[in-house]
Amino acid sequence: MDHCESSLYFSDAVDSLITDPALILIIVGCLMFCITFLGCTGALRNNQILLKIFMGFLLFILLAQIIGAALGFIFSKKVETKTVALFKKGIIRYRDDLDLQNLIDFIQKKIVNTMCGYETQSKEVLLVHKIIYMKGCLENIVNWGHENLNFIGGVCLSLLLVEVAMIVLAVVLLKKIKYFKKRKAQSQTTS
Repeated sequence: MDHCESSLYFSDAVDSLITDPALILIIVGCLMFCITFLGCTGALRNNQILLKIFMGFLLFILLAQIIGAALGFIFSKKVETKTVALFKKGIIRYRDDLDLQNLIDFIQKKIVNTMCGYETQSKEVLLVHKIIYMKGCLENIVNWGHENLNFIGGVCLSLLLVEVAMIVLAVVLLKKIKYFKKRKAQSQTTS
């Protein structure tokens, strides 16, 4: 296998992993569990090391989100092109991956008759033109994203504020732990 074939194979493997919703949910769930476990255990046991690791993970995620958002805005056309290519690969793999098929079906059922024409084949043509968009699904999804940019930005900003609040709470707890340890050491030396 030469270099071109191996890079093409690697690219296909990465793309198939990205479009697998079950795998993404499992990975994100495991990361959330581990990070939350560190924070809870560190807070319950007053363990400074676990709290520092928890705070480090949160800072890393916060910085990654900020950098990702900035790069997304800077390279918005490239992101849009890659997203469209990813959607097309997902549609091509629709029948091959049951999880992906269920995800696409769920999205189409939740956005009934507004995106891809779900359950409109039995209706008259004149009624269908009033119910569904005549453009493609991908174009409508991109347009929806552009139209709801303020909402999406607000949700992202609120999540960032929650992350910042968790970091601040971890710092406050670390300072309290240090304060009580210092106070306990002072009381032991004076007695």
